[in-house]
Amino acid sequence: MFSPDARSRLTADDLTLLSRILGGGDDDRDRALTRLGLDAVLDRPEMRTALLDGRMPGPSPSLFFYVLVRHALLAEGVEDRTVADYCAALLREFGIRRRANQVAAVDDHEHHYLVDLLADLSHATGDRQFRVLVHLGNYALWLAGIFPDRIEARRTRRGGPGLAYYETLGQRGFAEAAEHRLAAWTGLAAILHDTADRFTGVRRALNRVRGDLRLAA
Repeated sequence: MFSPDARSRLTADDLTLLSRILGGGDDDRDRALTRLGLDAVLDRPEMRTALLDGRMPGPSPSLFFYVLVRHALLAEGVEDRTVADYCAALLREFGIRRRANQVAAVDDHEHHYLVDLLADLSHATGDRQFRVLVHLGNYALWLAGIFPDRIEARRTRRGGPGLAYYETLGQRGFAEAAEHRLAAWTGLAAILHDTADRFTGVRRALNRVRGDLRLAA
């Protein structure tokens, strides 16, 4: 489980990179970043273009994923920056080793299918129940957002479930997690509720990000 923290984890080098993309001399760039404000700068179309171009010094994963996700979400009509923060954190964390298959960063069990998470959920209680619900939402979003071709291939060749199945279970995971008593305690209630309500749009945004990542590869 992780927090919507992409913007809060931008580095000093990230801010320097953003200033360089704005153009002008060093003092001009710094003044422009201060005058416009960080959020407004991150929303500028040239930020996405420059980061995908790859000729600038490398951004941190938080900056790279936040900008791609934010612009993709805006294209889907999802304007809440916290949703972009959360999805960027998801991409950043799930791209590390086998984190996408684990309910917690340190976990003895790995889940490779949503049905495995449902089995875990059937006997989970307390903190474990909350973590499994959140991971159900996260994992369904990760698979449907970044690997839609894989889902379609399995559906065609093996009769596996389609995207609707992942959307249904992803919405369920986030919605039930948002109502869990630990959601308010962790400060995640609002973002879990919002992501559940907008799951299809968020999923489509991550499909856009996947296309961007192919271009950047």
